[in-house]
Amino acid sequence: MGNGRVAEVALTRAEAEPSLHGHALPEDKRNVLNSLMSGAFAGAVAKTAVAPLDRTKIIFQVSSTRFSAKEAYRLIYRTYLNEGFFSLWRGNSATMVRVIPYAAIQFCAHEEYKQLLGSYYGFQGKALMPLPRFLAGSLAGMTAAMLTYPLDLVRARMAVTPKEMYSNIIHVFIRISREEGLKTLYRGFAPTILGVIPYAGLSFFTYETLKKLHADRTGRSQPNPMERLVFGACAGLIGQSASYPLDVVRRRMQTAGVMGHSYTSILRTMAEIIREEGLVRGLYKGLSMNWVKGPIAVGISFTTFDLTQILLRRWQGSSVNGER
Repeated sequence: MGNGRVAEVALTRAEAEPSLHGHALPEDKRNVLNSLMSGAFAGAVAKTAVAPLDRTKIIFQVSSTRFSAKEAYRLIYRTYLNEGFFSLWRGNSATMVRVIPYAAIQFCAHEEYKQLLGSYYGFQGKALMPLPRFLAGSLAGMTAAMLTYPLDLVRARMAVTPKEMYSNIIHVFIRISREEGLKTLYRGFAPTILGVIPYAGLSFFTYETLKKLHADRTGRSQPNPMERLVFGACAGLIGQSASYPLDVVRRRMQTAGVMGHSYTSILRTMAEIIREEGLVRGLYKGLSMNWVKGPIAVGISFTTFDLTQILLRRWQGSSVNGER
């Protein structure tokens, strides 16, 4: 009898403390891991889906050629004829190397900042008020950008140069370090950070706000996948439109070494673009393509993140129930 009671107590303790026996992670660590995996997958899916449009946009951003939908189509078609179908995804490997950690860090950081700001403002477990909602997105974007910026520069270089110039990602790093100096890897960092504040802030703010309004109006706590895509598309449209001129400046500064320019600061770069190409045609070049590409990418990204999170939680819940 005594031995049976001891065994029962030991079993109960093992069930109550599964992390000590390697059966499960603590909930906070599991949530962080889920956010990292979901964010990485969401970023990879979204960026791969729009890679040809993204590459075309970058080429126009860093050149003085006037943008139009017709010229964009011609560029894509010429690239396909001259270099083959998969050349439309040139630079996507560098994009994946950058976007997987970027998206993982951004989405994970956003979840953590939401909790921190929720505790600070007294909204723990509830939807944040507008200002902390915007701050959570901006801080998440800044965190991800600071940690992954050199990969973004490498990706931009690969997108605008012929494949003979840089054979792979490592080759880009080696040549830039040798020919232009290590400091070049952070050229364009200032406009990136200034641009990511409104971009990430407004994107997350818009998406979270639309989900909250949807829940208040319909009584459903979760929107369906199509509604998530629409909310994400709206978020991408607003966020990218607000930060687009700084995106153009960032690309010009990143590719200055291979495009024959010497951009040294944000204001000088803006002034030169406006002087040579005009305010709208220069700083907003390719924006119409971004209005197609951006909403698709952000919509896919937010939707994939949310659905992957839901699937992981269900799978983990069924695994725990199965063990019991």
